[in-house]
Amino acid sequence: MSQTLLTAKKFTVERREYVIPGVGVVHRELVVHPGAVLILPLLTPDKVVMIHNYRFSVGSELLELPAGTLEPPEDPLDCARRELEEETGYVGGRIEPLGRFYTSPGLTNELMYAFLASELKATAPRPEATEQIRVTTLPLADALAATSDGRIVDGKTIAALHLYHYRRSRMP
Repeated sequence: MSQTLLTAKKFTVERREYVIPGVGVVHRELVVHPGAVLILPLLTPDKVVMIHNYRFSVGSELLELPAGTLEPPEDPLDCARRELEEETGYVGGRIEPLGRFYTSPGLTNELMYAFLASELKATAPRPEATEQIRVTTLPLADALAATSDGRIVDGKTIAALHLYHYRRSRMP
């Protein structure tokens, strides 16, 4: 059984009923999310395009990779192309899957699709009216260091940078 508690623009909150063997029926609240994308844009193999993004939920600006919510029935690759251009002003000549992961499975079913964008071409950013975004570039080594020294505290950005770093370290 499922009961909708809240319907928001990008997600719903539901109370769901589960049967746990030996315990019985339990209720859990879940943020039901359509999924999202994250893009790791590379100007060169060692230079990353990132954004400073004001996040009202934490009351501060975070250093992040561009990302956005899927607009069902939108394909994750199409969403990645759209969000890359909107948030950074770059168009990816080549966009390929990097990985996928649940952002916070104790709270939500949001599945994040991570993409690697290269062969970038500059256009004009088109952020949504409510977004407060500044584009910046960093050497990849500096971005990776920032995941350890506290400059990057956004989990999806940390995950994608390390997925890419691992994949790159395994290449011949």
